Amino acid sequence: MSFINYSSREINCKIVFYGPGLCGKTTNLQHIYAKTNPDLKGKMISLATETERTLFFDFLPLALGQIRGFKTRFHLYTVPGQVFYDASRKLILKGVDGVVFVADSQIERMEANIESLENLQINLKEQGYELDKVPYVIQYNKRDLPNAASLDEMRRVLNPMRAPDFEACATVGKGVFETLKAVAKGVLTDLKKMGR
Repeated sequence: MSFINYSSREINCKIVFYGPGLCGKTTNLQHIYAKTNPDLKGKMISLATETERTLFFDFLPLALGQIRGFKTRFHLYTVPGQVFYDASRKLILKGVDGVVFVADSQIERMEANIESLENLQINLKEQGYELDKVPYVIQYNKRDLPNAASLDEMRRVLNPMRAPDFEACATVGKGVFETLKAVAKGVLTDLKKMGR
């Protein structure tokens, strides 16, 4: 649920990067942060646990324009990958406006992808959301690896709803901004519908 700050004339939207451990959620955020104009972004905050970390930063993408005279600020979050940190995942999903599911393309990680996607659906449902009603994008990361599953197989298993999806190699930034733009566009479309 977007937060409107009337004094700064900003609409604050929350986008969460979700997926199994070590799939590239953090790498996505680090790349976006590194390539975003310093004047348009806040500080990156890393909340570390013993074995996982959650990253957070906000930025103001001026290219996306305004809605009824309000600038749109996006707050990007990653969730801890391990199911062990499910309580943290639920907390981070609270008030979400858009979700990016980052899938690990390696064949041996398919089971972890499925488990994480099911966990996302359960956690959203607990908060009154349905995955097909939230702006949602899938990123198939690590496409450069020799043990990557075929794109058709990834889509068949992880994207039966035919959500917008993108191939990526987050370590070099391939597909990272395309993924972000697609989910941001979905969030803005939803905001405009609510404003009518």
